[in-house]
Amino acid sequence: MWAQQERFADMARFRDAALAFGYEAVEVSHSTAEPGLRELLRGGAPRGSSLHAPTPYRRLDDGRHNGDANLASDDETQRRLAIAETKRTVDFAAEAGVGYVVVHLGGVGDRRDAREEALRGLFEAGKREGPAWEAARAELRDWRSANAPRFYEAARRSLEELVDYASARGVALGLESRLNYHEFPHPEEALSLLAPYENGVAGFWLDVGHCEVQSRLGMIDWRAWLPRLSPRILGCHLHDVRGILDHRYPGNGTLDWGFVASVLPADAVRVLEIDQREPEAGVAAASAFLREKGVV
Repeated sequence: MWAQQERFADMARFRDAALAFGYEAVEVSHSTAEPGLRELLRGGAPRGSSLHAPTPYRRLDDGRHNGDANLASDDETQRRLAIAETKRTVDFAAEAGVGYVVVHLGGVGDRRDAREEALRGLFEAGKREGPAWEAARAELRDWRSANAPRFYEAARRSLEELVDYASARGVALGLESRLNYHEFPHPEEALSLLAPYENGVAGFWLDVGHCEVQSRLGMIDWRAWLPRLSPRILGCHLHDVRGILDHRYPGNGTLDWGFVASVLPADAVRVLEIDQREPEAGVAAASAFLREKGVV
């Protein structure tokens, strides 16, 4: 994510920066165009740890970013399009010998709902308790519960097809905890979706910032995710949170890193997913900070 800067238009410069900071591997973002993806997968150091589907970035025929394709869409044409884009990422991973592909499984509709926007507005205004806050939370929860079933079924079928495709190519899928309430999976959904599969083919990809944001909004408490899903964790995205703004470098926010350290399996892949506008010094120091906190 941090590589999405003009100065890294030649992704070889990002490779040099990552090595200079002491990082041994990189996860390729879904915002990375094909030339950059190929540069990061050409071999040598740093190696590729994982690919974030649907890398490489490209525009769809209707002008949307391919990351907008919804694996949970109730429109079969759109769902098939999302599957094709994710399979394309799996193909790149298999060709390069990268073992993990991180997947966004889609949501109830394609965009954050207006009900969540309203809740976030209350949070930002400091109105985090009282009747208006409780009503906004209840309305968002009720809306998703009423509309989720048909989208969940589409997501389940997409995951099943993608697991079959990826496992045949030696790639495991990491189902990521998402930033927005309308998206899949919620904790119970993650447990159900992953139940048919061993970790060798599909597991959970814990995004600590996303879980923290939903917990701060009062929608999905951290304890609903962990430790129940800890045995299913293949990898994680590590970044800090200020308010409900995520993707800060670790130490540039108020996340409880001691809790994160306590629930992460020792063998889980640790990926720093830091916004491209965050300062270089914070990125360079992040791994040392996380070692101090016992996360790495």
